[in-house]
Amino acid sequence: MTTLPRPTSRGAAAPDVRPVRVTGRRVARLLAETEGVDDARRTALAAGFWSEAEHLGTPLVEELDGEPDHRSVTFLWRGHRATRQVLLFGNRITDRERLAGSLLERVPGTDVWHLGLRLRADHRGSYRMAADISLGQAPTDPVALQQRLRSLSAHAAADPLNRRIVATRWQQADGSVFALPDAPAEPWAGRRGTVATGRVERHRVPGTDPVGDRDAWVYLPPGNEHAPGAPLPVVVLCDGDMWFGRLGFGDTLDALIADGALPPLVVVAPDAVDRRTRWRDLGCRDPFVAFLADELLPWAAGRWPLTTDPHRTVVAGQSLGAMTALHAGRLRPDRFGNVLAQSASLWWRPGLPPPTAAKPPVYGTPWLVGRCASGATGPLTVHLDVGLHEGSMVEHTLALYEALRATGHRVTCDAYNGGHDYACWHGALAAGLARLLGPAATAP
Repeated sequence: MTTLPRPTSRGAAAPDVRPVRVTGRRVARLLAETEGVDDARRTALAAGFWSEAEHLGTPLVEELDGEPDHRSVTFLWRGHRATRQVLLFGNRITDRERLAGSLLERVPGTDVWHLGLRLRADHRGSYRMAADISLGQAPTDPVALQQRLRSLSAHAAADPLNRRIVATRWQQADGSVFALPDAPAEPWAGRRGTVATGRVERHRVPGTDPVGDRDAWVYLPPGNEHAPGAPLPVVVLCDGDMWFGRLGFGDTLDALIADGALPPLVVVAPDAVDRRTRWRDLGCRDPFVAFLADELLPWAAGRWPLTTDPHRTVVAGQSLGAMTALHAGRLRPDRFGNVLAQSASLWWRPGLPPPTAAKPPVYGTPWLVGRCASGATGPLTVHLDVGLHEGSMVEHTLALYEALRATGHRVTCDAYNGGHDYACWHGALAAGLARLLGPAATAP
């Protein structure tokens, strides 16, 4: 994890993480070995290559001569006679406006398709792949080719040779995950069979319009969860359908508590429901903040011993959910004293229509940064995360950091080498909660 306390640090980081096409050693050797040999020998060499790839798993990660801080990362696909082209959909390492730049190449005369990228050795990210088996050859016109490749996204799926899977939002197929050797450790990820297990429950929470009734996931720490006792810290987490419905975040919370990185706590996480509802609710929407503060938390406090102390309460989210968390802290510091905002969609501003694939441009100061610069709220403790591959969001996040700090809030900002990605958010969310509520958290 790279800490970015000042905007000046971003200029040095950007060129260092940019993906560059390379040919890894193992593919280079296959290319050399298959050149000029007969079909039988070429087939045997390809079969040996695939046997090795199946054993090692993909993508292939190899050192680069003279570049100890980078690796070559080779994505592979096993094609057949109908395969016309193969496309890598890498989270923020594929340029959506120029998809041809992420096409795999074929080792001539074989079923091996490959794409190698030079990436910094602390990169973590998710990706999916799709093979074009359309009749006829691929278009040569760049515009037609871009349209063809864009249509492949509906068929993209996880890498068959990669066992590390991450759920995707609004997609039929899961994604694959890779983490290079220097990527931040994730000691709390996954299920540990040796730790006590908390309970994850799903409830219907009554709410008034325009939010209305909403399903919410509740994590209760190990032990007698329903017994009265000292009030527990509480986290309100956006997108509960992802974190608990698909990503198994309860296992991570169990490990954090078992290690003493977090105290026993309760997490209340309302569903996003669908794209339309998520766009209506999330962002800087006053009605949804009112639902969280005045309906969701009181509902939960009526069932479990929850704190009402804002300094032991966290509101957290990602993307538009991060905007919700920031707005909740600004609007209701009496209820939310800690904010954890990951990859905040600072392009958001009131009145925007639902976004298409391309996010609206930001001219001048992002809307929420301007509001935070006014300082018209009680003091908050804020932690921000952003990915170095998130383009202008890095600059916007650093501007937000400076605005919050200048107006008296306690704020920290970390940058990870990755994209707009649950594969990155998962570990960073665990670390952020430990920072805000764990033993190292500083009292206000």
